[in-house]
Amino acid sequence: MLFIDKPLTWSSFDVVNKIRKSLRQALAIKKIKVGHAGTLDPLATGLVIICTGKATKQISQFQDMDKAYTAQIRFGATTPSFDLETEVDRTFPWEHITSGAIEEALAEMAGDQEQMPPLYSAKSVEGKRAYVMARKGEELKLKPQKVHISRLDIQSLELPELTLQVECSKGTYIRSLARDLGTRLGSGAHLTGLRRTRIGPYSVDKSITIENFLENLKLS
Repeated sequence: MLFIDKPLTWSSFDVVNKIRKSLRQALAIKKIKVGHAGTLDPLATGLVIICTGKATKQISQFQDMDKAYTAQIRFGATTPSFDLETEVDRTFPWEHITSGAIEEALAEMAGDQEQMPPLYSAKSVEGKRAYVMARKGEELKLKPQKVHISRLDIQSLELPELTLQVECSKGTYIRSLARDLGTRLGSGAHLTGLRRTRIGPYSVDKSITIENFLENLKLS
């Protein structure tokens, strides 16, 4: 198992492919199983658990664990992807939002929730990835899914910018959480930054970068 701090703009699959290719070259082997436990969007950073060889059998175990994130949210505008992958499509007033209103909305969003995934997501729709269909402008309908939000704490607030500490179940989309928070506050919102800080008991503080991994591989 490898605990990788995923860099910005890399997909989780980019990390898997880089590690697989590097291991094959370093070990002079043709095949090796490599997989990841939980996707992170390209515009997110933080902990990704990579399993290799026989450890790939444990992937589902890690995927089922709760996750923790630091999320940066901007009020007053929405985007089709709910983050910075796409351009702003609508603007909204945000001056009426107060810290008290935010805390009240967060309290209502804690616990068991029915959450609608983003159209720009890796959800499978009739055998296709939702984000592929969305980018082509194809019409698609996603179903809400049950998630559990165990923690929503304000880390910093300088309106229209908000930074949250989030702890949640697997399958939770923080982009959707940002969208829903904006709606509850009579405005719009989208995610401007996301970092996964924990998967189950495993912290990003104990992770290594891709560069660290490649350097260690050369030394072994």
